[in-house]
Amino acid sequence: MSYLIPGSTPPPTDAAVTTAAAPAPATPPARSVGAVLADTQVEAVLRELDDELVGLAPVKARVRDIAALLVIDKLRTHLGLPSQPPSLHMCFSGNPGTGKTTVALRMAQILHRLGYVRKGHLVAVTRDDLVGQYIGHTAPKTREVLKRAMGGVLFIDEAYYLYRPENERDYGQEAIEILLQVMENHRDDLVVILAGYEDRMNTFFQSNPGMRSRIAHHLSFPDYSADELMQISRQMLAEQNYRFSPEAAEAFERYLGLRLQQPHFANARSVRNALDRARLRQASRLFAQPQRELTAEELTTLQAPDILASRLFQGAEGAGHA
Repeated sequence: MSYLIPGSTPPPTDAAVTTAAAPAPATPPARSVGAVLADTQVEAVLRELDDELVGLAPVKARVRDIAALLVIDKLRTHLGLPSQPPSLHMCFSGNPGTGKTTVALRMAQILHRLGYVRKGHLVAVTRDDLVGQYIGHTAPKTREVLKRAMGGVLFIDEAYYLYRPENERDYGQEAIEILLQVMENHRDDLVVILAGYEDRMNTFFQSNPGMRSRIAHHLSFPDYSADELMQISRQMLAEQNYRFSPEAAEAFERYLGLRLQQPHFANARSVRNALDRARLRQASRLFAQPQRELTAEELTTLQAPDILASRLFQGAEGAGHA
């Protein structure tokens, strides 16, 4: 059995040699932005990003700017102009639930369609996937993750946990050193995106100037407003064939106003958890009526009591889990 080097072309079989037709005329390279967009369908990915994520206007604008840079770089290459592949490693900073993973996935698709990575897949990891617990364990773990990510995007969530200076026996620094080497030597085949809270990422970069120097693009993800969270909640329910009654919608708006004032709020992630609990209460309410024939509307509609039963409306006790 023979093995191919990733990205290489397999040798032709005998059948291929005897039956191959004359090569088709080469398509002339695109010479306009529109032609590149038509060839790569990048605009479709940008539209999907707009459709699936509420708000985040600054992030979407920055993603479009990066796409524009890559399209122009491709046009320069087509015209034979001297061009060095742009550095594409990134940092996504912001609170949980603000869409960082979703944007990373779309970015991987954009990079693939424009030919900057071979596969366009996303490998999402945390410290536990990279750092070992004993001597000699970290290097093989980190290299295995990098091997899986080659040709695509490596997304490291809460990347600052790789660096723990207070622990002299911590092996995170070894993982960082391997990452730095690969980010430099294989930047034409791998894009690394670091993600986490903004203040902690800033501290991480201050302590690791080598990592900071390799990050070309910093995207800051803002928290969602109450109106945006309400829009997100309706989208989440619609995806599961649920909806709010008018009274439930009013109750959930009140819920969001209270929850935003509580600690540990995780934006869309917290909204999803709240809706899951509301669906649980709705199911319990309907389950308590075993002899009643239920309509499709009753099965798909959240009512105000399903929201108002949250402990958040009963006081501060347990509000973090309301």
